[in-house]
Amino acid sequence: LDAILVPGGFGKRGTEGKMAAIRYARENGVPYLGICLGMQLAVIEFARNVVHLEGANSTEFDPSTPHPVVALITEWQDREGQIERRDQASDLGGTMRKGAQRCPVKEGTNAHAIYGAEVYERHRHRYEVNNAYVPRLEEGGMVISARTPTEQLPEIMELPGHPWFMGVQFHPEFTSTPRDGHPLFTSFITAALKHQELRRRQVSA
Repeated sequence: LDAILVPGGFGKRGTEGKMAAIRYARENGVPYLGICLGMQLAVIEFARNVVHLEGANSTEFDPSTPHPVVALITEWQDREGQIERRDQASDLGGTMRKGAQRCPVKEGTNAHAIYGAEVYERHRHRYEVNNAYVPRLEEGGMVISARTPTEQLPEIMELPGHPWFMGVQFHPEFTSTPRDGHPLFTSFITAALKHQELRRRQVSA
């Protein structure tokens, strides 16, 4: 394998298999990019197998999980600054974060090397990484390299000890074209080519 990408999606089907692939990428230095659901699954896999939170999951897949490291946002702030309560029974569009949004990027991270000081990307999702678990994830070695400026929701995660391992909550494919490829994909493909060359050298050695 030169690289592994897990894209966005909804529903429980296939998630355990995807997390097995993510674990393989994490443990074997294979470049990994997780988009939306792919980021959430990377966080769940890390929580289970690195931080040792047994049964960690998303409330989308297991509403009774003992460790909801990914969950539905229940409090949203409207344009007037008022807090509105929403839940799983709410209108789907009402609980979905959509559209282009900006957020600052942490210096010294792979995300900063790719994006610079700010991310401006499009979103379409209902579930988020649960901020209550971020300190434990960070203690395990995960870096949250971008957060929303108001709610402080994790937008990008990465593993600094890995050759190239990133998850993004947004959808970079929405703004990538054949003539003008997105810098995140360019960096990911470059990492895949480097990994491919490394494997070739190891085989021929």
